[in-house]
Amino acid sequence: MIYDETFDVVVVGGGNAGFSAATTAAQAGAQVLLVEKAPIEESGGNTYFTAAAFRCCFNGLNDLLPYLYQSDGTKGLPQELIDKIEMAPYSKSDFLTDIHRVTKGRADPALAELLVENSREAVQWLMDNGARFTLSFNRQSFFTEGKYKFWGGMVMTMIGQGKGLFQCHLELAQKSGVTVRFGCPAIDLLTDPITNAVLGVRVYSNGKFGNIAARGGVVLACGGFQASPALRAKYLGPGWDLAHVRGTRYNVGDGHRMAKEVGAMLEGNYSGCHSVAWDAKSPRHSGDRVLTNQYTKSGYPLGIMVNVKGRRFVDEGFDLRNFTYAVFGREILKQPRGIAFQVWDANGVKWLREEEYADDVTTNLRADSLEELADVLVDMGLTNREQFLDTITEFNDACRSYRDEQPNRSFDPAVRDGMSTQGKSRSLSLPKSNWAMPLEKTPYTAVEVTCGITFTFGGLAATPQAQVVREATRSPIEGLWCAGEILGGLFFDNYPGGSGLTMGVIMGRAAGKGAAERARQEAATSTTE
Repeated sequence: MIYDETFDVVVVGGGNAGFSAATTAAQAGAQVLLVEKAPIEESGGNTYFTAAAFRCCFNGLNDLLPYLYQSDGTKGLPQELIDKIEMAPYSKSDFLTDIHRVTKGRADPALAELLVENSREAVQWLMDNGARFTLSFNRQSFFTEGKYKFWGGMVMTMIGQGKGLFQCHLELAQKSGVTVRFGCPAIDLLTDPITNAVLGVRVYSNGKFGNIAARGGVVLACGGFQASPALRAKYLGPGWDLAHVRGTRYNVGDGHRMAKEVGAMLEGNYSGCHSVAWDAKSPRHSGDRVLTNQYTKSGYPLGIMVNVKGRRFVDEGFDLRNFTYAVFGREILKQPRGIAFQVWDANGVKWLREEEYADDVTTNLRADSLEELADVLVDMGLTNREQFLDTITEFNDACRSYRDEQPNRSFDPAVRDGMSTQGKSRSLSLPKSNWAMPLEKTPYTAVEVTCGITFTFGGLAATPQAQVVREATRSPIEGLWCAGEILGGLFFDNYPGGSGLTMGVIMGRAAGKGAAERARQEAATSTTE
């Protein structure tokens, strides 16, 4: 086969996982090419659209303080702020328990263990290479009783969120000597006709095809298939072609197709995905590169959600937000017209995150009474005004009854506070298990939401070393690795918030190391011969 160019390692995909692989390989001495399908003006993959929150194990606030920045980029936190922070450690046991709890025990044990054991090292590698992390005060803490109370185990985010994370990766890769080409989609994997080992990749760039050899192999880090309406309908089921795409429009299953063509084994929850409550006025087919993650609408634990028939359809408080937000998009999509209304009173609104619910981000529907709010929602598509009012009346009565029976309990948004609708004398058929407070203080606010799909859970089978597994033999395909959202077998139905980015770094680094080492071995063999 004639090759137009030769590198040690070729990485397909320019998001968090791909750049982690490329930079790691380059830092190991490999000559690396990263090809990205999107043009530079749409680059960054799904990474660009994230909040850039990373979940990792840590031994309390003091473990993180030496590496933290303030939101303005200043290194270190002032002591007066440190004194107001209340943050529990997040142990390996905590993390592993959360993974198996939210995936209902279906997560591949080896991959789950890999994620937990390497989570802190992955974040530290980013920090050591210039990534600037800050505490996620707005997303993961509530200021109560004079303290910023952090909750849910995920406490850090990158300055600049996804945009900052992508820029950090791009600059680090280029500084490390990685060649990066945008607008250069991978078309096919090139293989040895005898052994079927992956030798390189065929790409399309500047109006022509080209064959690129990879001495050590190819790393597939080109995401899932969430931007393909056809594949969503095929694997996730009817109606999923109507979901809004939260991130890049370029993740349409290219890596799955290329890997399957060379015998790769498919793995994981192909009927499952990460999907959230998403602004109904958002673009349908790709994320907004200005607002990015601000279209998320994660304030539902502080109020209720109803469908267009005026009925609640989920337990809004069954767990902390970062353990529920990835599944509620699916539940919204199941509702008539695939939309819902989030509803709060004035007590709930004060806890909402401004970056998601400010008037210049979303359309807040406000009224001075519940009856007036019902009239507003009728104009937005509510079909049963009386049921909407009955739903809130029943909810309020259940909240008050429980509160009367449990006078020592109090509302606390930073913990599972047990404030529910399930009292002894009155309860609801569909409970709200935590943070159940009556909607009784004017004004009232509602926001229309739909389903926003982030990424798909079905992917490629891979070893803990990120080697793609061959379906026929259940052994690694020589010269082929994968990382990021194309990995299958870890997440099922749900996931712990912030763990996808962390796993992307872990598997990306494993792939980069493996491919660079294989390139060295190939070079040594050639020299010997």
